[in-house]
Amino acid sequence: YRIEPGTRPGDLLQRLVDGKVLLHPLTIVEGWTFAQMRAYLARQPFLRHTLEGASPEVVMQRIGRPGIHPEGRFLPDTYHFPRGTSDVECLKRAYAAMESFLAEAWAERDPGLPLETPYEALILASIIEKETAVPEERPLIAGVFVRRLQRGMRLQTDPTVIYGLGEAFDGNIRYRDLRRDTPYNTYTRKGLPPTPIALPGREAILAALHPAPGDALYFVARGDGTHEFSATLDAHNRAVRKYQLKRR
Repeated sequence: YRIEPGTRPGDLLQRLVDGKVLLHPLTIVEGWTFAQMRAYLARQPFLRHTLEGASPEVVMQRIGRPGIHPEGRFLPDTYHFPRGTSDVECLKRAYAAMESFLAEAWAERDPGLPLETPYEALILASIIEKETAVPEERPLIAGVFVRRLQRGMRLQTDPTVIYGLGEAFDGNIRYRDLRRDTPYNTYTRKGLPPTPIALPGREAILAALHPAPGDALYFVARGDGTHEFSATLDAHNRAVRKYQLKRR
């Protein structure tokens, strides 16, 4: 409880009876990895920390989800908790929120998607989340990835490569990185990576399940945060020369 100086005894008693405790905001951000989310939780002074030094596997056991890979499993949002709430309780709530939202979204997905399970939708949504911060582009990028999956094309998306490099990534992705095979390298392997690569937000999940129609199979960053979409490799190569090579 937060008790202001000068609070009258009667008001204090009523506040205690009503159970009006002070709630602290806790914001989980779209695009964070599980490790980044844990680091953020560890910095919150109002939480009771019980997971310090615990492995991801132990964390998932503690929240009642043993054997589940943690990446992408927690819904980005602003939650509110009273002082003394455990980090375990925070994670349980965010996990349950993602589970609920994903199930509802999956039930209303577009027909004909090349996705077999809600988890595959979560994986695709995490890639969309990392590819763009422009809301109106998410369904467009989803459309590109869905069409590539339907045609058996590799996704060829840099964020999965970066995730697969782990701590070896120094901030610059190089051609040799694209050729270095990992389970997450979508240049060397077809299909989706084995797990999400980040925490996807609601809009990215909805984009994965309701991709924009069209014929684009490629996109390249323009350098201003947006992307140029192309239906053919020739058009894509022209866009690469226009937006990428001139910046080098």
